[in-house]
Amino acid sequence: MNFLLVAAAESQGITKTFGVTWPFFIAQLVNFFLVIFVLKKFAFGPIGKVLGERRERIIAAEEKVKLIEKQLAESEIATAAAIAKANEDATRLINEAKESSAILTAQKTQEAIASAQQILTKAEAAAQAERASIKAELKSEFGRLVAATTSQVTGKVLTADDQKRINEDALAKVEG
Repeated sequence: MNFLLVAAAESQGITKTFGVTWPFFIAQLVNFFLVIFVLKKFAFGPIGKVLGERRERIIAAEEKVKLIEKQLAESEIATAAAIAKANEDATRLINEAKESSAILTAQKTQEAIASAQQILTKAEAAAQAERASIKAELKSEFGRLVAATTSQVTGKVLTADDQKRINEDALAKVEG
C-alpha cells in the first residue's frame, strides 16, 4: 500500500507541476477525438478516395502505354515488312522491265534489220532495173550512133538488116 500512496502522491505532484485539471483534460481529449473523426470523415476519406482513383488512372494509363508500345513495335515490324516487300516488288518490276525492254529492243533491231534488208533488196532491184533500162537505152543509142557514123563514112543508106548486124557486132565488141 505504501506503493499506491507513493504513486498517488507522485501523480498529484505531477498534475500540480504541469497544471493538469481533469475537466479541461477530458474536454481536450473529447475535442481531439472529434477533430480526428471530422478530419477522417471529411478530409482524409475524400482525399484517400481521390488518391485511390488517381492511382487506378495511373495504372490504367501505364497499361495503355504498354499496349501502345506493343502496337507500335508490331506496326514498325509490319511497316518494315511492307517496305521490304515493296522493295522486292519494285526490284522485280524493274528487272522485268529491263528484260522486256531488252526483248523489245532485240525485236525492234531485228525488224529494223529486216526492213533495211528489204529496202536494200528493193533498191538493188530498182538499180538493176535502172541499169537494164539505161543499158538498153545505151545499146539503142549506141547502135543508132554506129549506124549513123557508118552511113556517113560509107556514104550509103543502110537497110534495117545492115543496121541490126552492125549494132550487134559493135555491141559484142563493147561488151566483150
